[in-house]
Amino acid sequence: MSAVENARGGYIYLPAGFPFSSGTAAMPGYEVVNAVFRRPVPWRAGFDAIAKQLAAANRPKQALCSVELRCPAPMTPDGFHEFNMGYRAILQDWDIIVGDVNPIGRTNVCPVVDPPAETLMYGFSYTVENLDAPRTFCGAGGGETTKDGIVREGDTSPAGMAEKAARVMAIMQERLFGLGMAWSDVTTVNVYTASTNADWLAPQLLAQMGADAVHGVHWLLSRPPIIGLDFEMDLRGTSTKL
Repeated sequence: MSAVENARGGYIYLPAGFPFSSGTAAMPGYEVVNAVFRRPVPWRAGFDAIAKQLAAANRPKQALCSVELRCPAPMTPDGFHEFNMGYRAILQDWDIIVGDVNPIGRTNVCPVVDPPAETLMYGFSYTVENLDAPRTFCGAGGGETTKDGIVREGDTSPAGMAEKAARVMAIMQERLFGLGMAWSDVTTVNVYTASTNADWLAPQLLAQMGADAVHGVHWLLSRPPIIGLDFEMDLRGTSTKL
C-alpha cells in the first residue's frame, strides 16, 4: 500500500476507494489536529462547524483529512453507498476530491447504547502548519473483511472474535506502515464492537503493540457500519486534541 501526497492539504493519504481513504498523515512542516464535539451534531451541520474551524485556523478546506461519524444502525451495502453519495458530494463542493479519489479518511460506527436518530458528526481532523510537530496521523476505521468476504461472519464466539480481531489488527498495521508510521507514533487505539466478552481482545492487540500497550485501548461499545461486521478499529497519532 503506497501513500500519495496531497500538497494542498498538507498530508499524504492511502487511496482506498469511493467513500474514503485508508488513512492520512501530516507532511513535514504540518501537524494533524484532532477535534471532537462534546455533543455530536447532525453530520451536515458538522461540516458547517468544520468550515468555521478551518477558517479560524487560517487553513483551507483541503486541510480536512479525517471525519468520524456515528450512525443509527448498520446498513446494507446499498444503503451505505447511498449515504456515501451525499457525503462525497460535499467533499466535491469543497474541492477536496483528487481526480476521482477521496483522500479523506473516515470512521463511521453505530453506538449500541442510545443510538442516534440520524447520522451525527462525532469528530474530525485537519492539518495545521507546524515546523516542530512530531509525526502525526489518522488511520481510517476498518472491519474484518478480506477479498473473499467477512471473517467468520455471524460468529461472535470468543474464537470467532479473536480471529476477527487478528484480521483487523493486520489491516491496521498495514495502514500504519503504509503511512510511514510505527507503533511508537500511535497515541490512540480505538476498538468498536458490540461484543462484551473481552477475554479474546488483549492477546490479539496488546501483544502486537509491544511497549506501547502501556497506553491501553479505548473501547467504544459500537457496531461497524455494514451489516455482518462485528469488529472495527482505528489508530491515531496526535499531540493536539480539541
